[in-house]
Amino acid sequence: MPELIFPGPEGRLEGRYHAQAAPDAPIAIILHPHPQYGGTMNNRVVYNLHYAFHRMGFTVMRFNFRGVGRSQGEFDQGIGELSDAASALDYLQAMNPNSKHCWVAGFSFGAWIGMQLLMRRPEITGFISVAPPANMYDFSFLAPCPSSGLIINGTADRVAPPKDTHALVAKLREQKGITITHEEIEGADHFFRDDEVHMKPMIDTVQAYVRRRLTENTR
Repeated sequence: MPELIFPGPEGRLEGRYHAQAAPDAPIAIILHPHPQYGGTMNNRVVYNLHYAFHRMGFTVMRFNFRGVGRSQGEFDQGIGELSDAASALDYLQAMNPNSKHCWVAGFSFGAWIGMQLLMRRPEITGFISVAPPANMYDFSFLAPCPSSGLIINGTADRVAPPKDTHALVAKLREQKGITITHEEIEGADHFFRDDEVHMKPMIDTVQAYVRRRLTENTR
């Protein structure tokens, strides 16, 4: 059932859903970049993250925020988009009641929304934050950050400059009880445009991190 329409706070939301055969498979939700700058669930980074999680045995869902594609509503400065993400997670959990692990992954604006969702939903066990725009949005709500996760960015990112990402990582690493892993892809811009040189290493890094965390959780 790859194509999906599910209820959101402002009407229907459009998504893509790929299930695993195992009823207790971990679940993951993938969040796309800024709707007003062309961000959709079919963004290359989001698409690649979706299938990376599926290859690792996750039941995965990505969706369009309100006002994007066939999703109803209008852009709401992140407030409504956070509600959309919560509704998507509710739907994913209802479809997979036996899942014991829940992850959220977001790219750019989606990373900011994902981190806010993390604060609201204690059942989220891990996160992936790709190119978080720490220069544009306030991440101070992560006090404390409730879960360990991976922050990954490109060294040539001009949209979300590395120095701001470094400052965010440093602040989160001051907190006790969680581990923030930070990786950088050499020469990659905000969009990881080169598939072999930038996108593939980014996805490989994400998969290695998630697999390690899953192994630790099953010991």
